[in-house]
Amino acid sequence: MKSYTWYTRTLQKKILCIVVSGVCLLGISSCHRAGKPKVLVFSKNTYFFHTSIPKGNAAIIKLGAENGFDVDTTTNAEYFTEDSLKKYAAVIFLNNADTSGSLLNNYQEAEFERYIQSGGGYVGIHAASDAEYDWGWYGRLVGGYFNGDPDKSQEGILHVEDSTHPATKGLPVEWKRTDEWYNFKKLNKDVHVLITIDESTYKGGTNGRYHPMSWYHDYDGGRAFYTALGHTEASYTEPLFLKHILGGIKYAISDNKEPDYSKAKTLKVPEENRFVKTMLTQGTLFEPIEIAVLPNFDV
Repeated sequence: MKSYTWYTRTLQKKILCIVVSGVCLLGISSCHRAGKPKVLVFSKNTYFFHTSIPKGNAAIIKLGAENGFDVDTTTNAEYFTEDSLKKYAAVIFLNNADTSGSLLNNYQEAEFERYIQSGGGYVGIHAASDAEYDWGWYGRLVGGYFNGDPDKSQEGILHVEDSTHPATKGLPVEWKRTDEWYNFKKLNKDVHVLITIDESTYKGGTNGRYHPMSWYHDYDGGRAFYTALGHTEASYTEPLFLKHILGGIKYAISDNKEPDYSKAKTLKVPEENRFVKTMLTQGTLFEPIEIAVLPNFDV
C-alpha cells in the first residue's frame, strides 16, 4: 500500500508540471504576434530614383498575398517610431539611393537601431547599400556600402555559394542574368555570403575574385538580409529573383515575434521641446572660447 506521503509528492509533481506548462504557454503567446506577419517596405530616396521601385512595391505586395504576410509601403520616414515599427516583423529598404545622409534623422535612426536590437528583421534590396554613409551602424547592418557600378546593366554569371538558405534554395548554382552589378566597400566580414559574381563575365567589377552579391547575418540582436540584385524593372517579374527576395523576407520575418524593447541598447533621443533655451549673450565673440564639462557636470 502506498503511503500518504507518496500520494502527496505525486500530486505536488503534477501541479508543478501544470504550472510550468502554463508559464511556457503564456511565454509563447506573449512573444508571438496573433495573425499574419506584417512587413514595411521603405523606398524613400534623395539621390537617384530607380524606376523599378513601383514594380518592386507591387511585387512584394503580391508575394505577401501569396505567402501569408501583409505589406505596407511608404516613403515617409515618420514611420520610424517605436509605436509604428513594433507592428512589423521586418522592414524592407527598397532602392534607397541617398548620398546626403538624410533618409532618417537622428531620432529615426535611434528608433530603428532600437527596433533591430529588440529582435526586428531587415531586408535591403539593391540601392539600400547606397545610403547613410555617415551612419556606421547602418553600414554594418547592411553588410557593406556601394562603391560604384558599370555604366549600364549587363549579363553576368552569379555563383550560389550556399544553397541551403531560403533565399537561395532552388536557384541554379550558376545563375546567368542581367542586372546592374554593384561594387562594394567596407564589407562586413561577419556576414554569411550566399551569392558571388564572376567578374570575368561582365565589365566593371572592382572587388576581385571574391565579389559577394547577397548575404545574411544576425546583427545587434536582429536579422539582416541583403541582395545587390534588383536594379532593373524586369527583375520584379523574374520568377527566380522573386524566389530569392521571398526567401530573404522569410528569413527576416523569422518566427514573427514581437520586438522585446527591454533588449534595446540604444537610448531614445530626447525631443528638443523637452529643453528650455536660455540666451546668455548675443552678438559677435571676439575672443576664442572653449567650454569644458567637469565630472560633476559643471561647465
